[in-house]
Amino acid sequence: MKKVLAMVLALTLALSIVGMAAAESLLVGVCMPTKSSARWIDDGNNMKAQLEAKGYEVDLQYGEDIIENQVAQIENMITKGVKVLVIASIDGESLTAVLEKAKDAEIPVIAYDRLIRNTDAVSYYATFDNFLVGVQQATTIVDALDLPNVEGPFNIELFAGSPDDNNAYFFFNGSMSVLQPYIDEGKLVVKSGQTAFDQVATLRWDGATAQARMDNIITANYTDARVDAILSPYDGISIGVLAAVKNVGYGSADQAMPIISGQDAELPSVKSILAGEQYSTIFKDTRTLAAKAVEMVDAVLTGSEPSINDTTTYENGVKVVPSFLCEPVPIDATNAVQVLVTDSAYYTMEQLEQ
Repeated sequence: MKKVLAMVLALTLALSIVGMAAAESLLVGVCMPTKSSARWIDDGNNMKAQLEAKGYEVDLQYGEDIIENQVAQIENMITKGVKVLVIASIDGESLTAVLEKAKDAEIPVIAYDRLIRNTDAVSYYATFDNFLVGVQQATTIVDALDLPNVEGPFNIELFAGSPDDNNAYFFFNGSMSVLQPYIDEGKLVVKSGQTAFDQVATLRWDGATAQARMDNIITANYTDARVDAILSPYDGISIGVLAAVKNVGYGSADQAMPIISGQDAELPSVKSILAGEQYSTIFKDTRTLAAKAVEMVDAVLTGSEPSINDTTTYENGVKVVPSFLCEPVPIDATNAVQVLVTDSAYYTMEQLEQ
């Protein structure tokens, strides 16, 4: 009996050790850029919940837009022994060295909504169709001004995203593919003359930076003229631009609001759209994107191939990264409630009315 009991105890201990090792092998590192934007909080929470529902442990970290923070977080995750890294980068060109460590440790890396550049350590990329996002942003402006059917000219100013985010170039290039013909034709006029990406980029997508630039543009170019439209690539930038134009009387009975685009369908901007201020945004359902990233993680850890629908677009300077592109949806006052509440339950009416 003593021998049998000893064998049972030994077997129990062995199984316990195996179980502990198995639990450790299920650790997934998720790196998000910042909590300053509601969408990144939602992304992180959605991914964590979906991964945990599949039985994985999750180390979720936010870099708060400080590159050194994110690098240190990734290094710490590698030390902990994560089996997969999912990274929404703060600066897509600053992770080359730390991802070499991940590669040496044979840890697959999934870039999340922001392409990581200059490394072959990125295995997959989950994002939205970012060029299409830009096309949709510009199209909302074209439709609102009815450019195909009116003579114009209309004054427009251009904003782009952060130069350290690869997506910003796709958004801007997509928008300009629509707007440039009207600029060349003279139906759209950029009075500031600022049309190149490096002139209109907004570091870290910062709304206060955008507001200050819009203040300067108005002072220099619009004391005796009206700005009719503003291309904004992101809702946080749109809020800053709105503050600038409202400060000089736009949105009053005497001066209609310019047509202002956006992206991410953040709650304050959706409310602004319904109130007749911001004109449009682009809805990117972060639950769908999170689910796609979770599918990629699960496939990698179970030895299967992740679902991919693009193998040509996202060249990161070293390799073309196999990608899955989710579908964005343009939103304005005519369809906001239908798309965001009725169809997707992304928000409730109570949230929109608060």
